[in-house]
Amino acid sequence: MSNSELYFDVEDHRWPIIYSPGYNITCLGLEKLHPFDSAKWGRIFEFLRESGMVDESTIVAPREPTQEQLLKVHTKRYLDSLKWSFKVASITEVPVAAFCPNFIVNRRVLRPLRLQMGGTVLGGKLAMEQKWAINLGGGFHHCSSDNGGGFCAYADITLSIRYLFEKYPQIKKVIIIDLDAHQGNGHERDFMEDPKVFILDIYNRRIYPHDGFAKRAITRRVELDYYVQDAEYLANVEKNVSRALDEFQPDFILYNAGTDILDGDPLGGLAISPEGIIKRDEIVFSQARTRDIPILMVTSGGYQRNNARIIADSIINLWRKELIKCEKAEEFLQQRQRVNSDSDADAVKKKSKSK
Repeated sequence: MSNSELYFDVEDHRWPIIYSPGYNITCLGLEKLHPFDSAKWGRIFEFLRESGMVDESTIVAPREPTQEQLLKVHTKRYLDSLKWSFKVASITEVPVAAFCPNFIVNRRVLRPLRLQMGGTVLGGKLAMEQKWAINLGGGFHHCSSDNGGGFCAYADITLSIRYLFEKYPQIKKVIIIDLDAHQGNGHERDFMEDPKVFILDIYNRRIYPHDGFAKRAITRRVELDYYVQDAEYLANVEKNVSRALDEFQPDFILYNAGTDILDGDPLGGLAISPEGIIKRDEIVFSQARTRDIPILMVTSGGYQRNNARIIADSIINLWRKELIKCEKAEEFLQQRQRVNSDSDADAVKKKSKSK
């Protein structure tokens, strides 16, 4: 298998958690002109590492899709349009980026998004092998095959699902559970006429993108108003996720776990607490584990500095409740920690003897 393949074998001591430092966006300070935390993904990883759950040797770094692989989902016309900084500025909602040389925009903005797209595709394979996977990035649910928007330049959800259908003949039906605050109009447009894909979308109907055409693709739609709080929201999640899974009986779950539902989010308009977000993710994973359905989670939107902490806390909660686990990764990390501890102890002894 060549180094350009998005599906590749992973050592069994690694969690099915996908991340690369290349996910993070820095572009001459322009990233600060958008409310999105462009270092969110790296900060999620740092919080997970501080918890003792993972380190660099126990997670998986994805590969960046090639042009040929991008053409599996995107039109050539759309990909060509990304060679214009004006187009990328429009998608990322940072107008001043239109005046940056495109080679800088491509390297500093688009490449991190492509790498996250590779993570979502690889996550499908890892979830099939280990029953679950989490991409610390991805979830670009406003991007379709021929158009981007809302900080979403590549249709990672669509490409991941197409790879699953292509590589795993046993997968006949996939459900997208989209719990970002915004309607997932990108994947909805891509799977408009596809009976193999069920879309459950729970979102704030008062905010972007207001895509009436894409709504036609939503199989189970729950439209919320401004400032919905935990009790109402979690009741809607639990009821509708359970009913959707019972009705469709999918072979795979792609869970778009946006945290822009958090109270105070400048774009989401809902009022869910950090504890509510953690409980939401627990509900979705519990439903998947109870039914033994592979699940891939992507992190999608979330526009406050504390989103990274909440996402990490949610993943740690899933781990502690044994809704996600990887015994070989845990054993490997514990062994490394023991070796490091022994080395530190030996160093202290040698230092004492030398005095």
